[in-house]
Amino acid sequence: MISVKGVSKIFGESAANKMYALKDIDLTINAGEFVVVLGHSGAGKTTLINILSALDTPTMGTVEYDGLNITKLKGGKLTKFRKENVGFIFQQFYLVPVLTAYENIEIAANMSKATKHQIHELLARMHLTHKANDYPFQLSGGEQQRVAVARALAKKPQVLFCDEPTGALDEENGRIVMSLINGMNKQYGLTVVIVTHNPMLGSMADRIITMKNGMILTNNVRKVAV
Repeated sequence: MISVKGVSKIFGESAANKMYALKDIDLTINAGEFVVVLGHSGAGKTTLINILSALDTPTMGTVEYDGLNITKLKGGKLTKFRKENVGFIFQQFYLVPVLTAYENIEIAANMSKATKHQIHELLARMHLTHKANDYPFQLSGGEQQRVAVARALAKKPQVLFCDEPTGALDEENGRIVMSLINGMNKQYGLTVVIVTHNPMLGSMADRIITMKNGMILTNNVRKVAV
């Protein structure tokens, strides 16, 4: 379980230029939940998941994973936490261009000591077995994002964070990627947190959170997470 208490993120040191990217956020995310965070550009949703995933630190407040206060972790301990607990999918694919699809996944798999068989299982789940030896420039946008999904899952994360994962894709490939993420959530109980401006992605969610001006406006459970 992720517990967020009194989290604010402030930019600017003087009163004249102080800006709240997040303001007094209280939030609980349960293990196995599929959470979609909605909001327009500038709402604070990307800042929120950056802090939840330990890519950034709050100005005030705490974030705890099963009682572990990650806002107090520094250096190697923080790196170890991210390595062992967090997977991240970005809008851009960030694949290594000189590595094949298999090798891009293998980089993350090495962190979790996943076997070659498990990497091939991920490729098969992403419908990419026939693309294992292709380089990113040989893959479509949808295929590149599926490699990015497999790379994130190869770490065997506790939580998968996704920042506009379909933003660079057409509608069909967006549906495919979201279906794959949803399937991993349902089959393996993977906790998923997605931020997006697209309300259509909320149809898969157990809970929909809406944000505006760095604050949570609504926090609505749609169905009980299993």
